[in-house]
Amino acid sequence: MKNNIDTIIFDLGRVLIDHSPDYLYRTIFNDDLDKMDWFLKNVCTPEWNIEQDAGRTIKEANKIKIEEFPEYEKEILAYYDQWSIMCNGPINGTLRIFEAIKKSNKYKYYALTNFSAETWPTAIQLFPFLITFQGIIVSGEVKMRKPFDDIYHHLFKTFDINPKNAVFIDDSMPNIKTANRLGLHGIHFQSPEQLEKDLKKLNITY
Repeated sequence: MKNNIDTIIFDLGRVLIDHSPDYLYRTIFNDDLDKMDWFLKNVCTPEWNIEQDAGRTIKEANKIKIEEFPEYEKEILAYYDQWSIMCNGPINGTLRIFEAIKKSNKYKYYALTNFSAETWPTAIQLFPFLITFQGIIVSGEVKMRKPFDDIYHHLFKTFDINPKNAVFIDDSMPNIKTANRLGLHGIHFQSPEQLEKDLKKLNITY
């Protein structure tokens, strides 16, 4: 069956970039996984981190957490001071798919990412392939974030995307649910192998 898909949109973290706070905090807590898990669930939480993705400054974020947990000041400051350690390289299987899509010249290719504007320059240094996208919406720069509708509409308008003709790949199910509701063909990323199968189901060849 033919389709009219002409655009493929990638999330970045845990789709193209192997990123996890665990890579840093395993070392900080000397492989005490219970301490690390407690810290990441109670101090530097995902809910705290995502506000930086929405535009809050790292300085303000650190101030809030250090006031709340002064005994963990050093560990809190490490979150962004040593942020690059959380990045364990590209996810090579997905990167291979991305490179093949580019080479095919069949599709437009963009990224929509929840990312702090302050860590974004470091990400570009670590992962030069990021500058090869035809366009990227970085949540911290536009002060909107997934899974809220406004950042998707901003993406559509900025790059003249018809959602019915676009595929969106993300590891977060809430982000995929929004994408599907707005008319995108959402693929919930779990592995490069699964992604390849799901792209084939949509008759995307490269």
